Amino acid sequence: MSTLILYNGPIYTLDPQHPVARAVAIRDGRIVAVGSEGHVRAVTASSGRSEGINLQGRAVVPGLTDAHVHITFQGLASQEVRLGGASSIAEAVGRVADRARGLLPGAWLHGGGWNHAAWGGQWPSRNDLDAVCPATPVILSRKDGHSLWVNSAALAEAGITAATPDPSGGQIQRDRDGEPTGILLEAAMELVRVVEPPQSQEERQAAMRLAMREALSYGITSIHIPCGIGPNDGRETLSDLQDLRGRGELSLRCLSSISVGDLDAAIALGVKSGLGDAWLRVGGLKIFADGSLGSESAEMLSHYEGRRHLGIATIERELLEETVARANARGISVMLHAIGDAANRKVLDAIELARGDGEPPVLAMPNRIEHCQVLHPKDIGRLAELGVIASMQPIHCTSDMETADELWGTRCAHAYAWRELRDSGATLAFGSDAPVETMNPWPGVHAAVTRQRPGGSPEGGWHPAQRLTVAEALEAYCVGPAIASGEGHMKGRLAEGMLADMAVLTGDPFRSAPGELHAITAAMTLIEGKVIFGR
Repeated sequence: MSTLILYNGPIYTLDPQHPVARAVAIRDGRIVAVGSEGHVRAVTASSGRSEGINLQGRAVVPGLTDAHVHITFQGLASQEVRLGGASSIAEAVGRVADRARGLLPGAWLHGGGWNHAAWGGQWPSRNDLDAVCPATPVILSRKDGHSLWVNSAALAEAGITAATPDPSGGQIQRDRDGEPTGILLEAAMELVRVVEPPQSQEERQAAMRLAMREALSYGITSIHIPCGIGPNDGRETLSDLQDLRGRGELSLRCLSSISVGDLDAAIALGVKSGLGDAWLRVGGLKIFADGSLGSESAEMLSHYEGRRHLGIATIERELLEETVARANARGISVMLHAIGDAANRKVLDAIELARGDGEPPVLAMPNRIEHCQVLHPKDIGRLAELGVIASMQPIHCTSDMETADELWGTRCAHAYAWRELRDSGATLAFGSDAPVETMNPWPGVHAAVTRQRPGGSPEGGWHPAQRLTVAEALEAYCVGPAIASGEGHMKGRLAEGMLADMAVLTGDPFRSAPGELHAITAAMTLIEGKVIFGR
């Protein structure tokens, strides 16, 4: 086995004992030496044949992890009508009309990415879609994935009428006459989802491969895949990943979560979080505690600004507490979706109750909160106290800041509170929530460091006290996710004995101006010392 040496460029190890090196040696998929070029060559001189990659000044960082990406939906979304950036309902409907002309007879039209906040807060309706798709069922997911915009044909397929009651944890939006408008929130989305034609296994796996290739192009080498709202998402995802692994087509290291509906089966089989290997591991139990900011379904402690509602609790407190305790007692960690300050408090309470008065449950990986978007100040320190990972997506901050200001007001001082959480001792694990946002982590690094959009708005950053340094942001994309998956001993840093997963970058994040961080990407991505992607 020959030794591969990368040299002649800054290597940012994220190892506090040796933060910057000039060379790294890899053998048999692991790092065997890191330091100066002279040191690395001296250490490897007796190991036989070696080959080298001259970095020519390019920077190297550990392979990044997307700690929250819906990988199948990301691949599928790239093949559907995309409504992100549509400045009006009319523009969105025009894109739908263009897509409809290419559909095969009997097909449903899928898409997403719309954001009614960009339309002055005006919700679209089934009538808008009926004008261009009177007979073809249309299902369009809001950018956050917590609302659907459907047409009359889709409502008819699902049997949704004025007489249909709101399901528990969901809402059918209605007009003044009580008729469905075509907007379905939270659990109400499932009324349509259960009747739409499902993607085949081949379609799902093709979508996975497509999205994984995209991830590698950014320097991502590991992903954490949370279950979506669909009841079969978790089991299908794990099954598809196992198929890809068996055929040698799994190009990223994957942590795959368990759907809450599969908890009984997992317990019966004795499945625990951490089962698997360095390529595919079972993660935690995904539980939704509330909805989202943009859909006004995040559960809040006090009313939304200018509204008289508190959002939507998608699970009853007693059931949440019982489920968390049962999972943890059987060695299954939980990953709890919580956006609003009430939902975050509720899930922290549930985790604390599960610990009991004695020794905390023995878990292979920590419990975690997904999104953790706004916290009451009294709850910020509780994540560190309870050992809970803050799994967050920096790009949500700069994407949704106007909506947050409008709906949460002064509470935004503790929204996307990366600095406060980190300073309190909590571990941050950053991701994208793709396809809700771009899977590219570098706009996320930029958002974490500047609290601005590319171009520099708002001036000085949105609530800039919550900004991170470049090193802290990269740690949240590399070290934090490794801790979250119970793999901090083997990846996340570039140190002797660690997996040789790394990214060679097109720019140096530590020498670039903060406003230019979003433009960096991977020139080369290596997993176990093998070049998997090259630009």
